[in-house]
Amino acid sequence: MVPLIVAVLPWGILVGAYGVESGLTPVETQALSLVVFAGTSQLVAIGMLQAGAGMASILLTTLLITARHLLYSMAMRNQIKNLPLRWRTALGFLLTDELFVNSPQTQTFDKWYALGGGLSFYIAWNIATLAGIFAGASIPNLTTIGLDFAVVATFIAILIPMIKSLSVFVCVCVAIAVSIYCEMQQIQAGLLIAIVSGMVSGYLLYNIKRKEI
Repeated sequence: MVPLIVAVLPWGILVGAYGVESGLTPVETQALSLVVFAGTSQLVAIGMLQAGAGMASILLTTLLITARHLLYSMAMRNQIKNLPLRWRTALGFLLTDELFVNSPQTQTFDKWYALGGGLSFYIAWNIATLAGIFAGASIPNLTTIGLDFAVVATFIAILIPMIKSLSVFVCVCVAIAVSIYCEMQQIQAGLLIAIVSGMVSGYLLYNIKRKEI
């Protein structure tokens, strides 16, 4: 988890600084990381709060953004379904992209390994947020110096090792192409369109290759 923790520290700092800059109190900004614990959703929620969006819109948007966690939990279901409720609840809260990638899917599941990995990321994220709160109050325009690239760098580091087949490669390429096109055309739902397009393309190619076999 350490390399991924280092990679997302600027992201956590950005969340802290952006929260304070957007008008949230330091306590409210820190509470987002303590309770929500979802970087992209936190940034989007803060932006929507700043824009005056309603609570229903914020909840729906963050639900769509974090919908991938449903897939993560389904993939890990057989490994954790026999654990006590307190363990399933704790691991569910700590489940992130990074923890999912670092949890072996084909080997014996170690609940203590998962708990340690999740807690280490949770603690580091909140420390980074706290640093961003202090930095945002003392360093002007901190949110404009490119810290958000940490988001991109983190997901690239997660994504590249997962490209092990042609169908996954096509899925990634289609999603990238569609997202760029939607951004150029200023289509607001571009991210969701890109996600669906990539998944459908990869799934269709996977079925075609399987039938050939």
